[in-house]
Amino acid sequence: MEMIQTVKKMEKEAIKSSGIDFIRLGFALFFMVAVLSYSFLSSGGIPNNVFLAIAALFGAYMAMNIGANDVANNVGPAVGSKALTMGGAIIIAAIFEGSGAFIAGGDVVKTIKKGIIDIDAFGGNVDPFIWAMMAALLAAALWLNFATMMKAPVSTTHSIVGGVMGAGIAAAGFSIVAWGTMGKIAASWVISPVLGGIIAATFLFAIKKTMVFKENKIDAAKKWVPIFVAIMSWAFVTYLTLKGLKKIWPSIVDVLVFLPDAKKPSFLIAAVFGLIVALVVYMIVKKTVQHRASSLENTRAGINMLFTVPLIFAAALLSFAHGANDVANAIGPLAAINDAVMTGGISTKAGIPLWVMAVGALGIAIGLALYGPKLIRTVGSEITELDQMRAFSVAMAASITVIIASQLGLPVSSTHIAVGGIFGVGFLREYLASTGQEEIIEKEQGNIEDEKKMLKAYTGELKTLEDKENKTKSDYERIVDLYKAIDHEEDKIKAAKKHIKNVEKVKYVKRDAVKKIIAAWVITVPAAAVLSAAIFFMIKGIVL
Repeated sequence: MEMIQTVKKMEKEAIKSSGIDFIRLGFALFFMVAVLSYSFLSSGGIPNNVFLAIAALFGAYMAMNIGANDVANNVGPAVGSKALTMGGAIIIAAIFEGSGAFIAGGDVVKTIKKGIIDIDAFGGNVDPFIWAMMAALLAAALWLNFATMMKAPVSTTHSIVGGVMGAGIAAAGFSIVAWGTMGKIAASWVISPVLGGIIAATFLFAIKKTMVFKENKIDAAKKWVPIFVAIMSWAFVTYLTLKGLKKIWPSIVDVLVFLPDAKKPSFLIAAVFGLIVALVVYMIVKKTVQHRASSLENTRAGINMLFTVPLIFAAALLSFAHGANDVANAIGPLAAINDAVMTGGISTKAGIPLWVMAVGALGIAIGLALYGPKLIRTVGSEITELDQMRAFSVAMAASITVIIASQLGLPVSSTHIAVGGIFGVGFLREYLASTGQEEIIEKEQGNIEDEKKMLKAYTGELKTLEDKENKTKSDYERIVDLYKAIDHEEDKIKAAKKHIKNVEKVKYVKRDAVKKIIAAWVITVPAAAVLSAAIFFMIKGIVL
């Protein structure tokens, strides 16, 4: 009877789950059909407008996949640390991703992401160029869709890079690819997670050293929390100025006439902006911490509470910067196709109509709301356990790594940095645990040796008594006590061995998740490239 009830319950859950999946799919299809219809109807009478409509459909699909996969890196740590609920994270990310795309997404994008193929190789022939961009969009979107299903956070930039490279090779051969650029992108597979991991681990260790390991944690927090939050503010404002505002910088210079007349902000200007904001934040946070200190417990949990609000701001700012930068992954090729269809030629840069920008911004928000929770959970809790101070360290790594990399001219991926930061804090926890492990293991091994000596002594005494011919009552009583003592010693030895085994097995980073994610990173570019080449030949075959 109980088994029948369990089966019925499972059936009910399965029906409920499939119903939710059907609703999600319905919303996604509605958005894609709306984009297709608008694009087709608004470009009626123009040659190749069917290609533009289909490309818009692919762009909408790509944007939703960016929302489902990439945005998790910005809000996942905040959700995993319970600074934000899943619903709150989705609302904040959707608003700030969309705002970043619309406000700072720019009105011009490079048609070929990061100059990975030579546009002249198309010889001015528009049709193969359109097919190549369509193939790149669809291939990148399909790969992202697969990665999301497998719960693997991958780089959307690398996905579109692989797509453009594969379609370019299919269209014009291997000579079309700028292999030096591809080498830099391959280098980012190592640079991004390593830098992110080191910086996140460094900040977490600094937080532990200055506050968590202190006897009076609250007094230490009064001094250090404002400093750490001010550093975060400096990093984020600098990062946001360099990455998020560069596309609208000329408009800012027109308003703030005292700024140097330049096309994009310099690191010095961005750093000064960051410093001004950091000083203001320091004063505000210092007053807030002083006010809250009396109500906090002198524990690690008490310190964690002070990082909750900064984490929410970090999630919002990361989402804004991501929307400003990565919307081009969805709409860059679409803007290129739109430009090619409208002008009948191929250009290295293309203007972005408002409807194309809306496809990118709305698609990212819709994809995040419908399918984002799966990857948010993976990033937030399925790699290592995060609390507020660990998640804060990951957010710091995300902004500071990009600043360092941009100044050194190193290619980095925001996905790889964030996940690398999570690896970093997890491995730091393992290292700190292992420093105490040696003492525990040594102590237990010493106990085992002592117990074995006692066991040997009891066994020897028992053998002597059992071999004795004329046993007295006290001898029999002693034999019973010795059997009990031997059982007790054996139990103590087993317990000590089990403790040693458990201590040695402590792993704060889930190895299976690490292997799966790294494998997905390595194959993203080649997988998207092969898929894109196949789609290009399929489109070419259908058209010709």
